[in-house]
Amino acid sequence: MSVMDHTRPYVASLTREPFLFYEMRTTARLLSEGADEKEAIAADNLFQYPTEKSVIRMAKACVQRLYAMGDNDLVKAIAAQPVEVAKQICLYALMMQNRLVWEFMVTVIGEKYRLKDQSFGKIDLNAYFMRLQEQDDTVASWSDKTITKQKQVLAKILVETEYLDDVRADHLNPVYLHPILENAIRSHGELMVLPAFNCFS
Repeated sequence: MSVMDHTRPYVASLTREPFLFYEMRTTARLLSEGADEKEAIAADNLFQYPTEKSVIRMAKACVQRLYAMGDNDLVKAIAAQPVEVAKQICLYALMMQNRLVWEFMVTVIGEKYRLKDQSFGKIDLNAYFMRLQEQDDTVASWSDKTITKQKQVLAKILVETEYLDDVRADHLNPVYLHPILENAIRSHGELMVLPAFNCFS
């Protein structure tokens, strides 16, 4: 079982390691078939990337995310469940591994659903990063270029997981939390994350 560590530093790794659904699914399949962490990372050009270095970096990122969930059943679900279920669990894995994504999904997206406010736009991303820059020295030190890229990646993640129809969309779609993930979240006691998935029951 894994619990999100809210004291961990904010990292800008999203710019290099975005949602990575295909890579996450591939890595999850290897781990589900019994490969260990080292074997998964060293698998022969796992993602058909041009350089071995980039393959290893992405494989490490995927393994970290999968392990961050602390739940083998969820790793197996990413490997075997239909795409929309697997993508939702990949989002949860990314949230568990990346404090920036966790807080964005809980404090911005979850709060929108809680208030039944479906509006969404650049203003929401801008406000989130402005708040972080005021509160945290690490984020305050990031360049404008890094922050712009982070916003772009977050918006793309919302599109990939069907929260938004496209990056120019001005409203959030109602999302449905798949039971396999909901049960895992509840059993881990991570109830504060449920609103990020439009779940309030």
